[in-house]
Amino acid sequence: MSDRSLPRPLLNRGLAGLGTTIFAEMSALAARTGAINLGQGFPDTDGPEEIREAAVRALRAGHGNQYPPGPGVPELRNAVAEHQHRFHGLTFDPDTEVLITTGATEAIAATMLALLEPGDEVIAFEPFYDSYAACIAMAGAVRVPLTLHAPAFRPDLDALRDAVTPRTRLLLLNSPHNPTGMVLTPAELATIAELAVERDLLVVTDEVYEHVVFEGEHIPLISLPGMRDRVVSISSAGKTFSFTGWKVGWVTAAAPLVTAVRTAKQYLTFVSGGPLQYAVAEALRLPDSYFTGFREDLRAKRDLLSAGLTAAGFEVHQPAGTYFITTDVAPLGEKDAITFCRALPERCGVVAVPNSVFYDHPTAGRTQVRFAFCKRVDVLAEAARRLRGL
Repeated sequence: MSDRSLPRPLLNRGLAGLGTTIFAEMSALAARTGAINLGQGFPDTDGPEEIREAAVRALRAGHGNQYPPGPGVPELRNAVAEHQHRFHGLTFDPDTEVLITTGATEAIAATMLALLEPGDEVIAFEPFYDSYAACIAMAGAVRVPLTLHAPAFRPDLDALRDAVTPRTRLLLLNSPHNPTGMVLTPAELATIAELAVERDLLVVTDEVYEHVVFEGEHIPLISLPGMRDRVVSISSAGKTFSFTGWKVGWVTAAAPLVTAVRTAKQYLTFVSGGPLQYAVAEALRLPDSYFTGFREDLRAKRDLLSAGLTAAGFEVHQPAGTYFITTDVAPLGEKDAITFCRALPERCGVVAVPNSVFYDHPTAGRTQVRFAFCKRVDVLAEAARRLRGL
């Protein structure tokens, strides 16, 4: 008989404590209670009809119904390269410097697995999207959080410099930033770029909200001096075109970095979403009016929900980007966002997400709650009405 009184834990200890994502928990709560779901960041309407029809055409024509090429279909790789030049003035070789992935989440996972060795340190702004913690853990690396503090959520760049050690391998940046809505300024980006060059760091940039900027502008870090060969830039179609279920993302970077990420990616999903890749290629070539109209529609929805939350008694931190609003529930007499969010559906029929789950130092976000405003106007108006009952 074994001496061990207890079996070895089944879950890799790097993932211990992560459990079910907060998005799954809150979406299940919304389904069970019939509440308005302003927790998980998915639109409640589909994107452009012509793009949906493009996917149907590709399916019927047999485009991508079998395994597409490992790096992605050429049509989409070309469209991604064109998009990067059209909006950001960046030039990428679609054959060697563009990789199509199963959403940005897989791109982040493959990048972490490809570039990190066990024990490497990764600096990331907290609160951070929850998959960052899991991806860093799966790579055997060490997460080093740099806390963004309310109300402005601006990064302390002196603290960032102090956080870099000889073990620091890369910076994982997200701008526009989920969940706070912070958008890095040109001056902040320049300082980060200088630090990366000085300390020979790699940088991974999650730019999925690049077309959802209301104040300031989105500047890809890879466009700054010294960054072309050390940045892995990641984005996706889900947020920009309101087809989050399609899970089509991409990596753009120098060829050696793309080769490294592809090496890991091929053993994750190998390939995915062949017909959808053809449709996303058409989406990326939509006229400027689409991207402008998409942003302005979300701006109006942000302002609508922001006013409703303010009227309901929340302290509202107006986002400069993304489609989330971070609030503070302390003015409502609440002391814990998780408890508040779990009770909210029964109290007034609305679901939100507690920001504290996105922190390694949860006290920094103890009373912060995130609401998504990528919903229909009538849904947002009804949610605001219900929240006023608090």
